[in-house]
Parts: sequence; C-alpha cells; structure tokens
Amino acid sequence: MKHLGGAVGALIALAAVPLSTSGFAACRAQSGTSTAALVELYTSEGCSSCPPADRTLARLGAALDPGAVAVPLALHVDYWDAIGWKDPYALPPLSQRHQWLVHANGHKVTYTPHFFVSGSELARGSDDLRLAVRQINSHLPQAQIQLRADPAGSGALALDVAASAPSSNDGLALYVAVTENQLVSHVARGENSGATLLHDHVVRAWTGPLALAGGSAHLQQDIALPVQVNRANVDVVAFVQDRRSGAVLQAVAAESCATAVLPGAPR
Repeated sequence: MKHLGGAVGALIALAAVPLSTSGFAACRAQSGTSTAALVELYTSEGCSSCPPADRTLARLGAALDPGAVAVPLALHVDYWDAIGWKDPYALPPLSQRHQWLVHANGHKVTYTPHFFVSGSELARGSDDLRLAVRQINSHLPQAQIQLRADPAGSGALALDVAASAPSSNDGLALYVAVTENQLVSHVARGENSGATLLHDHVVRAWTGPLALAGGSAHLQQDIALPVQVNRANVDVVAFVQDRRSGAVLQAVAAESCATAVLPGAPR
C-alpha cells in the first residue's frame, strides 16, 4: 500500500497513555564494540501485504547471519485507519517519522510494509536485509548508549538513558521507544478482515528527539504506557540518529525488562 507524503521536520516527542499497576523489573543495556543495526518496519493492520513483513521482523534472527546484532522496531502507522479498520497500535508520531525518513532518503512516497536499516531504506521486495545488517555491524561504533529502566510511581517506567558521540555534530539526537511483544489482534474489517494477526516489537511509547548538545544527551523521564500492556513483554530501545541524513549511529535494547547487554559490551 502507498501513501503520498512530504517532508516532516521535527518529530512529536512522546505518545503514551496511563498505565494501571506497577510490576516492571529493572532493565539495563549498554552498547558494545560493534554497531548494532536498527531495523525499522513501518506497518499497519489495515494493509493486506503487511503480515508477511511482520513475521519477518518477529523472526529477525532467522533472516540474519549468526551473531548479527540488530534491534527491531515495528512502527504502526495510521495512514490506513480510514479504509475499514483502525489499527490499535498506530501512533501519529510514527507516521510522521515514516514520512521524515522517506524524505531523508531522497524520496516522496511512503508505503507499507516498509523496511529501513539504520535509517537507510531497504528496497521494496529486496532480499538484502541480511547484507544491510552485516554492513552496519562491520562499522566501528560512532556513539555510545547506556540505558536503564526501573519501576516508578503509579506503575510508570522510569527511564535513565545517556548517549554520547565523540565526533558529535549539531544534527545528532537521542530517541527512546518502549515496545511490546506477543500481541494478538482479531481483525474484523478492512483488507485483513477475519485474520488473526500476531505482532512483536510494537512501539507503544515514543520519545525524542533529544539533541546531543556538546556531544552528549541524558534523558531522565517517567513514561506511562497503555493500560492493557503486558509488562512481562515490554522492551526498551534507545538509539542515536543524525537528523540531517537519517543515519543511525548506534542502538541498544533492554529485553523483557531484564538485565541485557549487547554482544561485545563490557560487563
């Protein structure tokens, strides 16, 4: 499916609604000695061609080289909500980010499903996901990230994320996403009417950009999540991106709110 979109400059900072109870475990992540590839899939439950791409992202490890380091994000857009089915996971900031990334890659047309690897568009129908991640992993990291998430009052998630880039420029920014796995939707209308869809790595809250002023950024923020979120399936992702070119310098993920360190990271 296609959507005609133009350039989008700044991104909306945060998309979140209240959470019911506490219960998060502390989770931590630290970037390592290789550059992790950020794999973004722009998708929609209103798109009949999206479920196969959703499955590819859910089983990303099987599509990559052994030992590959990749951080997956499923970003549900709201472009197709008006054609019969409202995607329950779509967030306007993600639609805006999609348009911005397309523009940063020198194009004007957005479509779903649409893959980007560390900010670079993967050609539609391309089998080069493995090669793109391999190439990103071969680069020395240009940024470092430390991430911590702890339970906060009223069931929120307290984020403490620090990022630095030795060769920083004014265009670098930090982003943080909270994602959920093992989501199930029974679609009643639209192109996927009657289908049961399974989703992993779905962005449920989004914050950024936070500029790396003087080569560093530090985010301390409590984030509330949708009341129906299963906290056992929550991951936290952080990445540093050049807002001019769209290139992602580094990414990390703390999985299932348990201690997680990317391969090659100091312990």
